[in-house]
Amino acid sequence: MIRVIFLFFLFPVITLAQNQIAIDVLDVPSSKGKISVAVYNSKEGFLKFDKVFKCDSIIAEKGITHIAIKDLPEGEYALAIFHDENGNDKLDTNWLGIPKEKVAFSNAKMKTFGPPPFKECVFKVAKDTKITVSL
Repeated sequence: MIRVIFLFFLFPVITLAQNQIAIDVLDVPSSKGKISVAVYNSKEGFLKFDKVFKCDSIIAEKGITHIAIKDLPEGEYALAIFHDENGNDKLDTNWLGIPKEKVAFSNAKMKTFGPPPFKECVFKVAKDTKITVSL
């Protein structure tokens, strides 16, 4: 009986988080370091390290690197991706705050005076989704 009750409460959680984003990161300049992906689900938290909804990283592969983010509920998301070439787990910037490492965003490019807004990067996930991003 306890198992039935447990499954009853677990079922809604399982059905909400079953989507995956398969990301092809193109134009990776080298196999040094890793490709890091941050997934954001709100405009207010976009590009804030403490507001990342999900994140993952994988060893970089020169040319194309494939990475998957699993267990996402339906919703709107935006991706921020960077090539952490030196493997220090942070985006290195110069004294002006301009990234020294390659960065990319879902559906948008870096602007002249900073990153694109959330609304330009957002895409919907209602099923397994494939995204292609160029560094």
